[in-house]
Amino acid sequence: MTRSPLPVCGPEGPLRATSSPQGPSPVRAVLFDFGGTLFQMGSYADRIRSALGRPVGEREMDEVLNGLEKGLTDPDVVEAQRGRDVSSRAHRHAFTTWYASVPELAPYADALYAQLQAPGHWVPYADTRSTLARLTDAGIALGVVSDVGWDLRATFAHHGLDQHFSSWVHSYAHDTEKPDPALFAHACRELGAAPAETLMVGDHPAKDGGAAGAGLRAYVLPAGAAPGAVRGLDAVLRLAGVSRA
Repeated sequence: MTRSPLPVCGPEGPLRATSSPQGPSPVRAVLFDFGGTLFQMGSYADRIRSALGRPVGEREMDEVLNGLEKGLTDPDVVEAQRGRDVSSRAHRHAFTTWYASVPELAPYADALYAQLQAPGHWVPYADTRSTLARLTDAGIALGVVSDVGWDLRATFAHHGLDQHFSSWVHSYAHDTEKPDPALFAHACRELGAAPAETLMVGDHPAKDGGAAGAGLRAYVLPAGAAPGAVRGLDAVLRLAGVSRA
């Protein structure tokens, strides 16, 4: 991991004062996480029915979903998640191991993983398009920083949203994952913005909020928003100093 650009702090705060008398720098760039921030997958029930290729009753579906929930604590599944996002191979292994922990889904683990990479299975949140358009119109540079196992550009292009972004930082391509400062620093360099001028937006307190350790500002959304819901991205406009009008 690269060294943090932040000043050395004692228990009460920085050892050396670094604050600008003019206050925080204006936001010139915004970095976004992908899943759970700008997009969400369709429901697991719909995905399972699609993969199985047959009707699945509510009782059977409930049992399968209970199996997936139980699988999250299975030792083999937990172990497979370690370093999940540092390579395409590790990412596939992590997800297919989880799917296969449910006997009914084991034969379809590869098909379920393929859904993750299929642009049509991802749904932008209701306020994604308008938020990105407003930021672009305001001259804010945009980038994606995502812990993921494949290139996301096809998904953004499928939904007509790729043109907003000038930097794409995929964890698997850098052999590391958030909150490694190297990922945020790379995106800032590509966008030509200093970390202090950049805002990271995501839904994971440690990973996305960890951008603060690289000198960025961070805004963390609460997890769990349904596909197609209003995500609350209007707050990003306020933080970036962009009018909604």
